[in-house]
Amino acid sequence: MPYIINNEIGSAKVTTIELWPYNSLKPKGFVVFLGATFALIALPLLNVLGTNVFWGLFPFLFLTLLGIWFALRKSLSDRQILEQLTLCSDELLLIRQNPNGEQKEWVCSPYWAKLRMYDKDGPVANYITLTGNGREVELGSFLSEDERKELFKELSYLLSELISKP
Repeated sequence: MPYIINNEIGSAKVTTIELWPYNSLKPKGFVVFLGATFALIALPLLNVLGTNVFWGLFPFLFLTLLGIWFALRKSLSDRQILEQLTLCSDELLLIRQNPNGEQKEWVCSPYWAKLRMYDKDGPVANYITLTGNGREVELGSFLSEDERKELFKELSYLLSELISKP
């Protein structure tokens, strides 16, 4: 699961949930994929090496490789999202760090917070939102459908425990 739940016990019980998108292509896989793509693209060029046909095909194959590199880098940078939800007895704090480095914060009293999951009405299936303090914020929209279901169950339990304890 691309999230972690940390329970810290001290003078007050604090629970932190960190969520991030799943990245299937690690840096080593990125290099291996580009290397394999280069090798497969270069293989047909070996037959025409040193001819005018080579120079006719080379720019197109080079642009293809460059396009794949830029697309993979863009995909990797777009997935640099981190959401951190802190549950305390007196407040809920959600901090979302976007890929461009911008941070957004949302604070609410746990007593007034409402957790909701839209089965089919949201932008994605099982869309999770927290409502409170006059705003509705999304939570974990980048997670898979099953991961959002599991997160909703765990978050519902944590919020009910937080409200029921004095």
